[in-house]
Amino acid sequence: MATQVLTSSATPVADPFPINGTDYIEFYVGNAKQASHYYRTAFGFQLAGYRGPETGVRDRASYLLVQDKIRLVLTSALGPDSPIAEHHRRHGDGVRDLALWVDNCRASFEYAMAHGAVVVTEPTVLSDPDGEVVLAAIRTYGDTIHSLVERRNYRGLFLPGFQRVTPRYQPSAVGLRYVDHCVGNVELGRMNEWVGFYERVMGFKNLVSFDDKDISTEYSALMSKVMANGNERIKFPINEPAQGKKKSQIEEYLDFYHGPGVQHVAITTDNIIATVGTLRDRGVEFLTVPGSYYDTVLDRVGTIDENLEPLRELGILIDRDDEGYLLQIFTKPVEDRPTLFYEVIQRKGARSFGKGNFKALFEAIEREQAARGNL
Repeated sequence: MATQVLTSSATPVADPFPINGTDYIEFYVGNAKQASHYYRTAFGFQLAGYRGPETGVRDRASYLLVQDKIRLVLTSALGPDSPIAEHHRRHGDGVRDLALWVDNCRASFEYAMAHGAVVVTEPTVLSDPDGEVVLAAIRTYGDTIHSLVERRNYRGLFLPGFQRVTPRYQPSAVGLRYVDHCVGNVELGRMNEWVGFYERVMGFKNLVSFDDKDISTEYSALMSKVMANGNERIKFPINEPAQGKKKSQIEEYLDFYHGPGVQHVAITTDNIIATVGTLRDRGVEFLTVPGSYYDTVLDRVGTIDENLEPLRELGILIDRDDEGYLLQIFTKPVEDRPTLFYEVIQRKGARSFGKGNFKALFEAIEREQAARGNL
């Protein structure tokens, strides 16, 4: 199966499931207060809102973090019998909700239901003096959901029930701008099932496909298909393991997450050198590639605007497609289970996902797996 780029974003097509962008990403975590401190200190998010017992919510505490167009919600259970607590017991800290911003929640929900979606929450109106938000939710792979968020009649901070907070400690931002894509890992043989789900239920298209010849090393391999909505503001690569000599990173994830889930979130920046330098200084750990990668990378990608030396020093990878080039780097897992990690990406015209870096990246991941005894 050759790598393929299908529909261009410039092609006028009727979008049966219009999405404006990522509304928020909600994580279920063991200790939201402490996790919020990590994301503020290390990643430069601002604590903007809170929902919990002090605001009349008895079963959970949620912290709203923002940076430019990115909204993260960190939620913890307040008791051991909550579904939130069960999610955390099974998966550890992980993504529960990839929420999508839509103009008409009811219409989007009805379309999804008519095409085979499994309901989590029927359309529900939440209101306060700042207006109303309409929310519904459907299931996707594993225990992950998509909330559909209609906020055209809301003037408030985020959602009804959240209280604005202005803490004294607000570290400066690091230049993260918006969510570029979110990658899901699913079991062997189920990638095409979830590709079909996004095509059928939400009108997505298969933007790019990679097989085990594209994404492989001496020891392991995986397959991936990138699903995108009509305007390509939402991109969901779906990975499954492929046959290899040793355990792939996808199998390791599935073992430790105990099922399918979000493997990594890619976030854009306009200055990756400054952003990654600041993140590293704040304690964020990144995967590294051998210095020899940089000896020949410009022969492969051609001329770039940046000086190569700071890219080499920080370990930032480079790749090019027909429309430009990109710069990217991947963190190590951000918790003790080898599950969720982040990608920082700067696009200089490229719409692709760094195919030329796959081998170097996956060898770096395998070195980390071997150190954990999981390769």
